[in-house]
Amino acid sequence: MYKYDNGQIRLEDFGHPIGMNLKKDNRWVKKAQYIPWNEIEKKYAKLFSNKKGNVAKSLRLELGACIIQAEYRYSDIETVLQIQENPYLQYFCGYKAYDDSKPPFDPSMMVYFRKRLTAEIIGEINEMIIEKEQSKEDKTSSDDNDDNDNHKNSGTMIVDATCAPSQIAYPQDTSVLNQARESTEKIIDLFDNLKLKIINTTN
Repeated sequence: MYKYDNGQIRLEDFGHPIGMNLKKDNRWVKKAQYIPWNEIEKKYAKLFSNKKGNVAKSLRLELGACIIQAEYRYSDIETVLQIQENPYLQYFCGYKAYDDSKPPFDPSMMVYFRKRLTAEIIGEINEMIIEKEQSKEDKTSSDDNDDNDNHKNSGTMIVDATCAPSQIAYPQDTSVLNQARESTEKIIDLFDNLKLKIINTTN
């Protein structure tokens, strides 16, 4: 059973003890803003067809815990303790307010989180994050174009190094064999010249 939550929490709404103020420029606060929790939550809720049984942990808590563990390579137990003790991590995981009175979940639950968040689901989440950032960039670029009508695209930038073009000679390329032949001939010529010099000096 899964209870849907929109996953949207403003930093101003996060309850914290007196004297504690979360900073907007904190990396975990920024990361939380990059992830479209609401859209991901809607898709994730569809995985739970059974309306009975115990309520599953929220996607934001499950995904947040997995991201934190991957970021620091914590063990399951250490991940739970870090979330319990750190208000920024609690905000990132969707807490409504800071609460260190008890662990967020049993460390053994991390196994189920990783099983639920399969490679396909993580891939979809990555695509949603990329689409969100691209939409922001498109909006920013359109605003810039409105300010400057003379601005033109000067080219195409490839940001993924795995698809960057490079001059690679493959084994079936005949030019590789020709280069090897030429290099061998140069080496033979050098040895021949060296041999002649030795003969001339001895004579």
